[in-house]
Amino acid sequence: MIKLDGMKVVVAGGSGFIGTSLTNHLTTCGASVVILSRSKPPASGLCEHQPWDARSVGSWVEAIDGADAVINLVGRTVNCIKTPDHQDEILRSRIEATRVLGAAMRSVASPPPVWVQMSTAHIYGDPPSLVCTESSAEGFGFAPEIARAWEQEFANSKLPEQRGVILRTSFVVGRDRGAGGGALSTLGLLARLGLGGRVGSGTQGMSWIHETDLNRLFAQAIADEAMSGPYIASSPNPVSQIEFMRTLRRVLGMPIGLPAFEWMVRIGAPWFLRTDPELALYGRYVVSERLADAKFEFHYPALEPALRDLYAKPIK
Repeated sequence: MIKLDGMKVVVAGGSGFIGTSLTNHLTTCGASVVILSRSKPPASGLCEHQPWDARSVGSWVEAIDGADAVINLVGRTVNCIKTPDHQDEILRSRIEATRVLGAAMRSVASPPPVWVQMSTAHIYGDPPSLVCTESSAEGFGFAPEIARAWEQEFANSKLPEQRGVILRTSFVVGRDRGAGGGALSTLGLLARLGLGGRVGSGTQGMSWIHETDLNRLFAQAIADEAMSGPYIASSPNPVSQIEFMRTLRRVLGMPIGLPAFEWMVRIGAPWFLRTDPELALYGRYVVSERLADAKFEFHYPALEPALRDLYAKPIK
């Protein structure tokens, strides 16, 4: 485990699923954590909380002054129906939070020397079978455009002397620590109900990363001064949707997984799950080339051991 003893880390948007898991990990590494969020985080006993609106500079900038690192996780969930209003919120939440963090850096005497920025592997689009790496062409459509705008704002907001690390994150599998369990909670429920079978063609890529590895990657990005620029934060073994659900059913002991045809998903996702059907119907295979150069070793490179670890203890 990377040691961060005595370091102060500010986590913007740290009250959600990923932020709660990350706070637990950073404190275990010895860091003191300050969370910037609208609502009080579930991990409030482990950290300091500074309220902010993710849009305007306020008294929270004092937390930035003298910090050793800042991590930005802010962004409205994409697990929703993509109405024009929701699309606007998805974009603005990312751009405005990144921009105001940049303004905060410029307003303090001692800004953090490293800024670790969340991004998304969706920047590569939804190629049916191509395995994308950091050097691959970026995709086309709403999600890749959001990712490009997000990363461009980070480039504009980061101080010239700051080391900046971008983590293009895939589907994070983890436990519910009081802030939700992410998409795995929904997939696990569907699998237990016997509904976790093939969706559409079933060949769409599901790139994933265990929360432990993502947390370790954040810690390494803080500690390793050689790390800079974009990295794909995803397991080296992406799988197809049908293989992901087959593995999840095996871990849960459910032998049946009824398929969902594309027309069913396009009707059911918005009406019953209140989400975008394309999140299930499309996907991508991504693998990092640059993490090998950074000598990062995954604790959970394969899917089945990763899921068995998460379900070894009940997910709350």
